[in-house]
Amino acid sequence: MLFIVRHGQTELNSHWALQGRSDHPLNEQGEVQAQAAAAALHGIHFDHVFTSPLRRAVETARIIAPNVPAAADNRLIEMDYGPYEGIDLRDPPPEVVTFFSDFVRNPAPAGMEQLSQVVARTGAFLKEIKSLDGNILISTHAIAMKAMLEYLSPESQGGFWSRHIGNCAIYTVEMTSGAYGTPKEWEAGA
Repeated sequence: MLFIVRHGQTELNSHWALQGRSDHPLNEQGEVQAQAAAAALHGIHFDHVFTSPLRRAVETARIIAPNVPAAADNRLIEMDYGPYEGIDLRDPPPEVVTFFSDFVRNPAPAGMEQLSQVVARTGAFLKEIKSLDGNILISTHAIAMKAMLEYLSPESQGGFWSRHIGNCAIYTVEMTSGAYGTPKEWEAGA
């Protein structure tokens, strides 16, 4: 089974900043969120743990699976927001508003990584690990996570791009004989 989790909250998240590749640790709330995710996944043994190299994702993975060494992979890093890194999401420039209003039809503004590139790199990662056995934890970021969900569900036709994925949200994907099933939002006890 594949478990994909978004990292816990950071100070930039709490201040509505577009965080992207800024390397910030979890704040106190983020640690609480990661501990809640660990509690929800209690009893699941992870055979493999992969994480974005950014601290917030590494810390989240460490809290959820403290006894399994995590392998950092650059393909799991957040989207590169380029010149828009750090902007206040309560007052974004018009081109960012346009992009965020319809991810499927509007390309990312100049200087940002395109969503197709995020899908390609996260998809290459998923393709590489699909023959692994056991439970796999991936700790990553909102857009990278949405890209993986899009890769795994081409029939969604962009449905995951507009979906809200909160801090420490978890999605699961069945893995059988090297093939992935349909992603599902994790519900503890389900």
